Amino acid sequence: MNYLLLGGARSGKSSYAERLAKELGGRVLFVATAEAGDEEMRRRIEKHKKGRPAGWKTLEASLDVAACLPGPAVQADVVILDCITLLMNNILCRQMAGGEAELDAERVEKEANLEIDALIECMKKSQASFIIVSNEVGCGLVPADAMSRLYRDMLGRANQTLAAFADYVYLMVAGIPLPLKPQAGA
Repeated sequence: MNYLLLGGARSGKSSYAERLAKELGGRVLFVATAEAGDEEMRRRIEKHKKGRPAGWKTLEASLDVAACLPGPAVQADVVILDCITLLMNNILCRQMAGGEAELDAERVEKEANLEIDALIECMKKSQASFIIVSNEVGCGLVPADAMSRLYRDMLGRANQTLAAFADYVYLMVAGIPLPLKPQAGA
């Protein structure tokens, strides 16, 4: 079974992912996509690490997640990937760090699509249940600049692709999981 947990910042996505992993049982692999770019983020990452059960394995993969997963995923019953939001950010930042004068939106979107497609192929081949965490960023205002719009679009497409593949999709609101897929009565 594969799950997608969507929601805003501090909506309870990660906490619910961890509870769900405990309920599913077995060996858990936590895949972290965050990069510690500053001291505050380092503290957040360390706090998250300390909060996980001692028996869980952690894999840090800020890019090319599917390429990092085959070996570790084989040894897991449940894989939590937290989160797609930062993975898309890392793809965008990698292109910006390339020193190019102008952002190549088409290339960045292609990289993002390839990353998500590779992840889904990895999930199809794995016996593990996957719990994917991502932010829902399409409910607000249209961003004022091109880079922010590109990021919102990349993440929105990634979420749509993952939601189509997932067996279960939940929207987290104030710590409450609202089922979107399968729909009640469907």
